[in-house]
Amino acid sequence: MLQDSKAFFSFSVDDLNRAKEFYGDVLQLAVKMTPEGLSMELAGGGKGFLYPKPNHQPATFTVLNFQVADVDAAVAELKKRGVKFEHYDMPELKTDENGIARGNGPTIAWFKDPAGNILSVVTPPPTARA
Repeated sequence: MLQDSKAFFSFSVDDLNRAKEFYGDVLQLAVKMTPEGLSMELAGGGKGFLYPKPNHQPATFTVLNFQVADVDAAVAELKKRGVKFEHYDMPELKTDENGIARGNGPTIAWFKDPAGNILSVVTPPPTARA
């Protein structure tokens, strides 16, 4: 049943106009404001929907991953657009000066949208690439 259903992601934000500016202008995704929220179209036919929530609380986990061929290049480009990357220094998770985690699973860098939702750019290990 569901294996034939088209799926999409959705999560809340606290300000649709800031979300539209960030996802549309900064990340350069195809976005469209609707009466219900902000729709997004991603490469490969993926779709997403951001909806306003007055008491929005950002997720404490990654809600959206962008698979890229080169995390270093993606981080450099996004930094030019004003994106700030998260830095971690924990026993199980360390990032370098650019906010990139390497060598323990996928190469990945995390950043937040204006509502505090966690996103990433990631290059999965060769065995996990789709």
